[in-house]
Amino acid sequence: MRMPSFARRHPWIGLLIVVTIGVVSWMLLRAPHPATEPMSPAAAGSEASKPAGRPWLYGRADARFTVIGYADLECPYCRAYFPALKRWIDAHPEVNWQWHHLPLSMHEPAATAGARLAECAGETGGHATFWQAVAWLYAHTRGDGQGLPEGLRYPELTPAMQDCLDSERPDAVIRAQTVKAAEQGIAATPALQLRDRETGKTLLLQGPVEGDALLSAIDLLAAGGRTVSEPAHSADMPTGVAGDMPR
Repeated sequence: MRMPSFARRHPWIGLLIVVTIGVVSWMLLRAPHPATEPMSPAAAGSEASKPAGRPWLYGRADARFTVIGYADLECPYCRAYFPALKRWIDAHPEVNWQWHHLPLSMHEPAATAGARLAECAGETGGHATFWQAVAWLYAHTRGDGQGLPEGLRYPELTPAMQDCLDSERPDAVIRAQTVKAAEQGIAATPALQLRDRETGKTLLLQGPVEGDALLSAIDLLAAGGRTVSEPAHSADMPTGVAGDMPR
């Protein structure tokens, strides 16, 4: 694992990261392995410290950097990128992941139906339940707007969750996040923003970004580069930054 250069310049930060990853690895080896995909120990262990309700966070609530991911639950690129980014967040405790919905018109109505299900799972069960619902949706949807197979129901559906689905609460959240994406010029998925909590600066990345490129973006923000929502182009990020995706 490559460390960001700001961590290399401050050895105690690097040591903290190494120790944290070691503890996470030890917990993972000791944890039970249920049939459904669990939250990672790094994320599950910090659930108590997360604020109640939205935005839905994966990873440490007190992480300095946040990856804000705009995604469509019917987008095949998002589905392929989801486990890769999840593993990367697990390995980098200085970064967390915040989800924003961006259902694309070409994937409707299935994209919004999936987003509503995930939102209601989070509303009734919290952060971990939200991310488990997203993982289940990506594992079972046929993608490209085809939605779930006919007759397949979410196995963890509760009366409280059904009450949420019967309301307009999830629609309001999805609309607000879609409008926010449009205001920032985000029209394709997956799209990422990287935010530095200490400086308030935000870097916009388009496409499924590789781990080394994310680390380079962290270095750029930590060094004080870029202004809010200024896109990063391939000249700045030579490895793994894609252009606008077609889905």
